[in-house]
Amino acid sequence: MESSGGEPDVIGYDEATGQYIFCDCSTESPSGRRSLCFDGEALASRKENRPEGSVVGAAAAMGVTLLNEAQYRELQQLGEFDLKTSSWIATPDPVRALGGALFCDRRYGRVFVYHNGAQSYYAARGFRGLLRV
Repeated sequence: MESSGGEPDVIGYDEATGQYIFCDCSTESPSGRRSLCFDGEALASRKENRPEGSVVGAAAAMGVTLLNEAQYRELQQLGEFDLKTSSWIATPDPVRALGGALFCDRRYGRVFVYHNGAQSYYAARGFRGLLRV
């Protein structure tokens, strides 16, 4: 997680499984995980100006999962994250089936959830990983 600009920290403990929960707590979306489309299907659909990869593929390669909306909101209770960037989050299958993907950020003292086409990518949008150990 650190090699791509993440700052993992313990954000919880699951008593049922005995696992510690780590998450990227860098102020902004990790710099080494930006400019990626959402998943492999979205990457394959790009015929021009293809990004280097996808967040789903990068997360799998790192052995982490994407935060879902509830987890992202919980993270925001620990601090203020993504004030200048945004982070892709796990997207429900019905949204993805229609070609979309979700991302979040924090603006105006609030957490916002937005959508984009899954094939889109931006220099200021990355993802945060969640790891259970």
